[in-house]
Amino acid sequence: MGKFTKKRGKSSPAISTASLPDIIFMLLFFFMVVTVLRTGETKVDVITPYATELTKLEEKSLVNYLYIGKPKDKFRDTYGTKPRLQLGDKFATVSEIPLFLEQHRVKIPEAKRPKITSSLKVDGKVTMGIISDVKTQLRKSGQYKVNYSAKQVPRQ
Repeated sequence: MGKFTKKRGKSSPAISTASLPDIIFMLLFFFMVVTVLRTGETKVDVITPYATELTKLEEKSLVNYLYIGKPKDKFRDTYGTKPRLQLGDKFATVSEIPLFLEQHRVKIPEAKRPKITSSLKVDGKVTMGIISDVKTQLRKSGQYKVNYSAKQVPRQ
């Protein structure tokens, strides 16, 4: 009869790390391809007010942003200190809103166009005059879905 002996001191083989750099580079390239970079900069100071009841926008690609606030320090020499409207990445007047909306609408597929929302990012210290003018122009342009951006009230 044969003799059975326990083999001691022998452990499981080490895990090969040869493919680890390949995996890391694949992840790196994946995130580089999928990441969307912000195309424009805000040229107005916007400190949104606080709110208690907030809902998140579902599809950000269907949202066009309208910024209203005082121009940042580097633009104050040119544009003054009164609150201004920013559409996309440039200062604009209220009369330019229909063109801005149409340029955004053309990029969206026909089936999703009724879901387009205009989001107003307004500084908390801006008076209602310019906001009222913007809302009137949005209504005249057929844009009835309007959202006001706000921050969540901090928990105490």
